[in-house]
Amino acid sequence: MKKASDTKIAIIEDQEEIAEMYRFKFETEGYQAEVAENGQIGFKMVEEFQPDIILLDLMMPVQDGPATLDQLKAAGIKTPVVILTNLGKEEASKRILATENVVDFLIKADCTPKQVLERVKLLLAT
Repeated sequence: MKKASDTKIAIIEDQEEIAEMYRFKFETEGYQAEVAENGQIGFKMVEEFQPDIILLDLMMPVQDGPATLDQLKAAGIKTPVVILTNLGKEEASKRILATENVVDFLIKADCTPKQVLERVKLLLAT
């Protein structure tokens, strides 16, 4: 398993205060974290940053999460993706949940940053 300092987290989230809160939480734990405010910028960031895991919001301007998942798949990028959204699983399409890169689905309102961090640590350990 990689050390935290060698592990890269991509956060694709349009709400700046939420994105920065997660970035701060991961960086405090020693991870490298980058933020993008929409899927279009996020895709370019993923190509350049080459993260070990991606936190992806579904509802964003310019390019939403589902379109970003499609773009990652089309580019052959197999980085694990954690959906981090306020949409419920019932509202997210089965197609999103069935995308092979999607390894977890978390509701922002139901999770503290510490819980998200712990979940990501578990996913990175597997």
